[in-house]
Amino acid sequence: MFRFASPVFFCCFFALAGILVYRFRTRYILFLRVAGFSEQTPVPHSILSRMAQWIDVLKILAIILLIFALARPQWGNQKINVMTEGVNIILALDLSNSMQALDFKRDGKIVDRLEAVKSVVADFILKRSGDRIGMVVFGSNAFTQLPLTRDYNTISFILEKLEIGSAGPSTAIGDAIGISLKRLEDIQSKSNIIILLTDGKSNAGELSWEDAADIAAQRGVKIYTIAVGTKGEAPFRVKGLFGDQFVYKRVDVDFDALETIASKTSGSFFKAQDTKGLKQIYDMIDNLEKTKVKVDKWVEYKELYLWFVIPGIALLCLYILLANTRLIRIP
Repeated sequence: MFRFASPVFFCCFFALAGILVYRFRTRYILFLRVAGFSEQTPVPHSILSRMAQWIDVLKILAIILLIFALARPQWGNQKINVMTEGVNIILALDLSNSMQALDFKRDGKIVDRLEAVKSVVADFILKRSGDRIGMVVFGSNAFTQLPLTRDYNTISFILEKLEIGSAGPSTAIGDAIGISLKRLEDIQSKSNIIILLTDGKSNAGELSWEDAADIAAQRGVKIYTIAVGTKGEAPFRVKGLFGDQFVYKRVDVDFDALETIASKTSGSFFKAQDTKGLKQIYDMIDNLEKTKVKVDKWVEYKELYLWFVIPGIALLCLYILLANTRLIRIP
């Protein structure tokens, strides 16, 4: 951002222009008075005499540069200070074996449920600003994949590395909520939410989903539950004697449990049966959980007048030196 801090000094250009016009008119009148001498034999001009005719240009340039210096040219860098408590968000993602079902498409290609979830969740993360986001993964067991952080690049990197089955083949929804609640205790915030995504039925873990939902409600933690995939049979890829084959397996999703968890905690329950629907769900949550951010802006300016003062004084000194030595004028 460039500016002149004291532009009022540009008024000096009017005075400079007036002086130049006056001097031009004076010389023109003097030329008319002595025009008769032009019929005489012309006197050859030396190099010094020709330079003397242009010496005033040095003085004019010096004055112009000094006027710009008086106007105080500045270059500024805009600074933005963002002050916000933000929302604490825990992404609880199901990595059980049922996430291998091939009933989603991404960019026209059939992908498993986890791959579809990764792309949508990555977009959701990049849209957030000022919020802390953590990640809990679960299967037969639940554990913290990433504590609450504002390092969104790291979150996206960890998300991309998730693998199906790394937390066990079953589904421990209660434990996933329990671990998520522990992570939310790490950093206090006025708003705490859990986004629980699963495609199965709670059949493992030490903490029941009912008790976990009650604890979350008592602590004022809002849980958004997302049932991903279709209920019933879904295609899976299995290795056979003649290469990969596709077989249909039954996948049970406990819609009632997920709806109850969301209702108890003042959250919302969603069904995502394709990538487009999943994206719409995360966009909806993104709009519901916006943070009010206080932004202070200011500009730090750096003075640039020396870039005009130094060459201006140098030209002025050169003019004075030449005007009083080799290019001196005799009245």
